[in-house]
Amino acid sequence: MRALRIFLIVVVILGVLFVVVDRVAVHFAEGEAAGKLKTTEDLASNPDVSIKGFPFLTQVAGGTLDDVEVGIKDYDATTGTAGKTIRIEDLKADMKGVTFTGDYSSATARTATGTALISYSELLKNVDTQPTDLGLGFTGKVVGLADGGNGKIKVTLDLTVPGVAAHQKVNVLSSVTVKDNTVQVHADNLPKLAGVSLVEDRFRQASDFQQAISQLPGGIRLDKVEAAADGVEIGVKGSNVRLAG
Repeated sequence: MRALRIFLIVVVILGVLFVVVDRVAVHFAEGEAAGKLKTTEDLASNPDVSIKGFPFLTQVAGGTLDDVEVGIKDYDATTGTAGKTIRIEDLKADMKGVTFTGDYSSATARTATGTALISYSELLKNVDTQPTDLGLGFTGKVVGLADGGNGKIKVTLDLTVPGVAAHQKVNVLSSVTVKDNTVQVHADNLPKLAGVSLVEDRFRQASDFQQAISQLPGGIRLDKVEAAADGVEIGVKGSNVRLAG
């Protein structure tokens, strides 16, 4: 009995040591991966990297991590227009099937899904600020974006009305969609101005707009968008997504 007791104590101690070593190893790996990702994506600070699953060491031995979560607070994505970027906030991505090199200098996820946010103020910064000729002496430009409720964006236009010195603000509820990595905002209904129905094509030149987002971390792409209280919530996905290297 004494020998059995000693054996059980040794097993427990080894188990505890294994857990400690495993957690130390995963913490080190998360730090290394975060540093590599910061350098690869030219981030202002280290992202959050969390390696899921236990034990970590057996995953390392197999050369593939089952599940890695990455969080990036702020990311400046390119827009396809020279010198212009758009700030992506709170990007959270769940990476599955991550293969890596021994020094963590290169890592690639089989698949990735995630969410992020583009604030209305950030989206507005990239809208054309030049007044658009609406015909019949009217001009208009987008000056505000906000949550319109029920998944709609409230687009505020500043209009000049023929014969009136003061500008008129008009709100239009618009739908938001995504196509080919481009966020598209499209007015649902066109208002009448001073009792006059404007030509739809001309009005849409002022009210409707699109925002290309040509580069996201690791090559992930826009999948879906939805208007929310603080901005446009975006869904992202990708395959063979490069985390580092």
